[in-house]
Amino acid sequence: MLRLAIVFLVIALIAALLGFGGVAALSWQGAKVLFVVFLILAVLSFLGHGFRRRPFWR
Repeated sequence: MLRLAIVFLVIALIAALLGFGGVAALSWQGAKVLFVVFLILAVLSFLGHGFRRRPFWR
């Protein structure tokens, strides 16, 4: 997910340098959405792992 957000960010930067404002804006929005989704899933994963109980025989 993070890799895809970085790809969208690079596309947005290249499109902005070449003067394609519409493509750059859409790619920037896509990168922001994917990054936020990545952050939410990462936090949920860390919290879920922290609350997992270990078996009593270990």
